[in-house]
Amino acid sequence: MKSISIPELHAACQNPKSDEIILDVRTPGEFAEGHVPGSKNIPFDQVMNHFESLNKYKTLYIYCRAGGRAITACQILETMGAKNLMCVDDGGFPDWQELGYKVSTQG
Repeated sequence: MKSISIPELHAACQNPKSDEIILDVRTPGEFAEGHVPGSKNIPFDQVMNHFESLNKYKTLYIYCRAGGRAITACQILETMGAKNLMCVDDGGFPDWQELGYKVSTQG
């Protein structure tokens, strides 16, 4: 697992690739209030149930609110054999908002 910052996640979002996914591991309620555009919501305690579909991606960018749930999700996926995990482990969505990056409230 590689640690990345919110600005690095933002940079990755500028040219999204079909073999990459941005995973928001917060609760559905938190996700509905706002999230990184293009991200998919799977709460951290459910990522193991989605391993097969997630493991098809070349790169998984994972974030939460402050870093803790992202780290846990990455550890779970790494234990299951996932590679190329990019974890926002020192910050999260509030930092995204504070930097003035675009926020989505759609799906």
